[in-house]
Amino acid sequence: MQSANMLLKKIVRSSVLPFAAQHGMKKDLFPLSRTLSLSLCLKQDNSCTPSEKTDLDVWKKVMKSGLQEEVSETVSEPQELPSLAAARETLEMWRLAGRSVPEKVSEEQLKAFMECPSKSAKKKYLRFLYLKELHKKNDKRKMEEKRERKLEAQEQTSKTEETNKSPFACLWASTMDKAYNWRAAQSMIFGQPLIFDMSFENEMSVREVANTVKQLVLSESCNRRSVDPFHIHFCNFKDNSLYHTEFLKHYREAWGKLLITVTDQCYTEVFPKDKLIYLTADSPKVMKSFDHDKIYIVGSMVDKSIKTGVSLARAKRLGLETAALPLEKYLLWNTGAKNLTLDQMMRILLTLKDTADWKKALEFVPKRKYCGFVNKPVSELKKTDLINILKLGKRQQEVQKGFAKNYSKK
Repeated sequence: MQSANMLLKKIVRSSVLPFAAQHGMKKDLFPLSRTLSLSLCLKQDNSCTPSEKTDLDVWKKVMKSGLQEEVSETVSEPQELPSLAAARETLEMWRLAGRSVPEKVSEEQLKAFMECPSKSAKKKYLRFLYLKELHKKNDKRKMEEKRERKLEAQEQTSKTEETNKSPFACLWASTMDKAYNWRAAQSMIFGQPLIFDMSFENEMSVREVANTVKQLVLSESCNRRSVDPFHIHFCNFKDNSLYHTEFLKHYREAWGKLLITVTDQCYTEVFPKDKLIYLTADSPKVMKSFDHDKIYIVGSMVDKSIKTGVSLARAKRLGLETAALPLEKYLLWNTGAKNLTLDQMMRILLTLKDTADWKKALEFVPKRKYCGFVNKPVSELKKTDLINILKLGKRQQEVQKGFAKNYSKK
């Protein structure tokens, strides 16, 4: 029986199936060949033994799997999507036409481009890829420029270090340091005191305290290099505080060698109250001139949120006199708050102490905050004078260039 089935299968494959494949009837003839083989098996089913029945079941499974493989091999569905090569050709044509097309497109991006439903969607997707590639190029260019600047800075620092290593430069630097330290030592005996109130640690965050200490370091270096320095006092200063840790980060071993006075006492316990003046921007009283017999207090606070009235309230609780710099009197204020940094306050006070000239002193106010300087109070100026000053403040450089160009020969 097995030999008969194999013979029948060979006949169907050799004669019937090629004919059906030529005329497009292969799918319809599969059930026919299957029924022929099954009918032959059913006719001989009565004479089969139980072992032959089990062989027949196995044969049926083999025939089913063989037919399914033949159907999958012969029947193939038509390709609906265009090929990747055709899509790359369209991208190349669009690039030649001057459209925004990226230079490098991966296979995944190409498949996503082919799946776009419309032409406008494809254009938008390509535009997105083009901008993404452009941003990457710009970031790479910026990183290279930053690396080049860093290398140039390193070369310059190496050159300056080489020049500083020369014996004359080392001798000059050491001599100047000795002169500055001698002036600071004299100011501790004969100089006018200047107090920094260090009691505002609880009013600031850790970052604001760090900024405050940076400004105090700049103030100390500026004071040490001046002709007639102040005797700096850090009052209400506590050990192991945030101020102390930040100062140790900056000065390290030199912290104990600074020519300043550091105390945990309040300034009212060290100096008489009638000589103390608290400088705060919230004070209603305006400072007219610098008094060499008074002792000025500056609050050591940097607040990003600009907490108004904190230093003024502290001065009122202690019963001290307050004053504010005459910024609105001599400056045509433009934008921003009237609070200055600690190093700017130090430069202004040093200039007032040496020259008593408000114009020179207020030059340390940032130029972005005002648009002109006047010798008279703003309230006493006429409207025409105010307009001319504003014009001069806005285009001061243009006026100076025009004047130099027109009257240079004369």
